[in-house]
Amino acid sequence: MTTDAWTKWPSREALSREGLTDARRWLARSVRAVLLAGLLWSTFSQRHVAGWAAVVAVAALGAVGFCGWAFYRTTLRHDLWPSLGLLVVLMGAALAAQGSGFAIAATVLWCACAVTGMERLPLAAALPVTLVALGGYTALHHDAWLNLALTTGGLLLGGYVLRLDAEARGTAQRLLAQERAARAAEAESAALAERARIARDIHDVLAHSLSAQLVHLEAARLRIDQEPPGPFRDQILERVVAARSMAREGLAETRQALSALRGEMAPLGEYLRELAALDGAEVEIAGEPRALRAEASQTVRRVAQEALTNVRKHAPGARVRILLTYGTDDVTLDVRNYGGRGREADPGGLRASGSGYGLLGMRERAELLGGTLETGHEGPGKEDPGKSGSEESGGSGKSGGPGKSGGFEERGFSVRLRVPA
Repeated sequence: MTTDAWTKWPSREALSREGLTDARRWLARSVRAVLLAGLLWSTFSQRHVAGWAAVVAVAALGAVGFCGWAFYRTTLRHDLWPSLGLLVVLMGAALAAQGSGFAIAATVLWCACAVTGMERLPLAAALPVTLVALGGYTALHHDAWLNLALTTGGLLLGGYVLRLDAEARGTAQRLLAQERAARAAEAESAALAERARIARDIHDVLAHSLSAQLVHLEAARLRIDQEPPGPFRDQILERVVAARSMAREGLAETRQALSALRGEMAPLGEYLRELAALDGAEVEIAGEPRALRAEASQTVRRVAQEALTNVRKHAPGARVRILLTYGTDDVTLDVRNYGGRGREADPGGLRASGSGYGLLGMRERAELLGGTLETGHEGPGKEDPGKSGSEESGGSGKSGGPGKSGGFEERGFSVRLRVPA
């Protein structure tokens, strides 16, 4: 037997009660109940236990029970000296019980210390403790040496068998956890392979199509620029420019989706700053930045993108502030604008365009992740981001989403997303 085998603790899986079958749980509870009933009966059936003596006996039994529970916790944490100290206290209680005439209680304590010490401590500490406990049991009884040898040998062997059984159960628990981890890794690998395949298909079809569309729209713009100025020519040029802008945004979104599918997304804070730079928005990040789940990160990006698009469509020129807050268990995104030119400007027909995503789509994304989405109007010229008076949008339509009069216009508007991180 190696040195490590003598000093090694039983694994935490072996020392815990995880992995026990219902039958074994009920068996262990039944054994503890029988031992407790025997202790109570042997204690209170004696004539001299009455009055204050009964109170002391109850307190002593409670203290012994607490020490047993504490021994379970300290061995579970692999704390050697506290565990040995608790066993010494328990054996001292057994010695006191023997001297006070409680022979059955002393026998139970000696045997329990011997068996649990062998089961839960490193062998180098378990053997001396067990031998001391069995020595106390031998001193208590004056039977024939053969009976004592068989009893002490049986207790020693029983504690070691319980130790081996617990180690086998702990090994089974670890193997089961490793198998589950391997299956999860295999499923994740398969999901990544499928996402890579989808990304290739999107790149080969949609991205190429949008790139070709951009080329044709730019060619059309250059051709229209050569025509004589006039209202019809200016209107057509405006529409072509708007279509080119939409195609460019669609291509950017497609590339972002491809990066997400491949797991190559830029950090969230960096993405928000790049997105805000296009509209001159302010960005502030609070809390300790950290990596988020892919679904949460993608939801925050989409909501921020849609909110800025709505501001651009319904309140061009508005001052926009983006606040990303990393909480302990969640992440919060606030996008607020403080009034704009409203309907007096409609570049390229943006108000009539759009994917139809809107607040409903943002809310659905949040709810799928167990989060919330709140929207509300800001007062005219309001500059205090912390007092938005936002109300939960809840699907009632009272918040005035994009496309409605006053949605993201002169009154100002706020969008707050909170999702688990």
